[in-house]
Amino acid sequence: MRRIAAYGVCRDPDGRVLMARGSPAADLPGFWQMPGGGLDHGEHPADAVVREIAEETGLTVVVTGLRAAVSDVLWGSHTDRVIYDVAVRGGTLRNEPDGSTDLAAWIPLADLPGLVLMPFTAELLGLPPEPVTVPAPARPVLPAEPRPARGQRFAAYGLATDPAGRVLLTLIAEGYPGAGKWHLPGGGIDHGEQPVTALLRELAEEADQVGEVTDLLDVNHVHNPQALGPEGYPIDWHAVWAIFRVRVGAPTEARVTEAAGGSTARAEWFSPVEAAALPMTNVAAAGVSRLATGLGGGG
Repeated sequence: MRRIAAYGVCRDPDGRVLMARGSPAADLPGFWQMPGGGLDHGEHPADAVVREIAEETGLTVVVTGLRAAVSDVLWGSHTDRVIYDVAVRGGTLRNEPDGSTDLAAWIPLADLPGLVLMPFTAELLGLPPEPVTVPAPARPVLPAEPRPARGQRFAAYGLATDPAGRVLLTLIAEGYPGAGKWHLPGGGIDHGEQPVTALLRELAEEADQVGEVTDLLDVNHVHNPQALGPEGYPIDWHAVWAIFRVRVGAPTEARVTEAAGGSTARAEWFSPVEAAALPMTNVAAAGVSRLATGLGGGG
């Protein structure tokens, strides 16, 4: 009931938007959306959007920017969506053969309100989203795996600073992947939760701080075929992380609350110089480096 997908916003020189229509094989036949689709296990979202657009439209694109990370629930199924800006570099527009879309087209902006749009597509294109009232497709009910061998996880983390320029870091507890390293505050997105909402919740649980999310900095992924965590046995985990810029205007002493669930041992404020000397995860080190080079964004 969870999936991660990537989509591309692509415009031609006339300002038209590249769109794809759901085929009879899709969950929502006749609905239009930005081209894209689900990530393969272990695939970077930016690679997924290039692959999916080639499959659905015949066009070769390159990623030119990161636009948004959003989530939605349809018929009880939660989808985390990464939206990129993309540009065409080659190929010839064509329809997808025998796939989940049956028509690819450049649509003028003035014609978009006349289409039946997926809600996330409408919202990202500045149009009011309409609720989906189509009945849920019939799907087989699969038994729960008592000992899953692999999984995907979407999480939101924050490069959080205070007015003094300190950065907030959290120490990963024993028994969790990366134990003993300092990490950015954040964590997994609950069912039905938006990434920004999840991050602000995690910020309160892991460090007892109230923050304001100002920018989406990056989306990255980690694939660990032998991740050993609290389950007690290795799992092939594919994690996708949305990294946001967070401003904490009124910082307090950082402390872990009971709601953090045990994965965080400590939370502390550090100057960028102090943080640089700590054992950090790759994502935390990249965030601290952004601050040192003035690329942290958001002030």
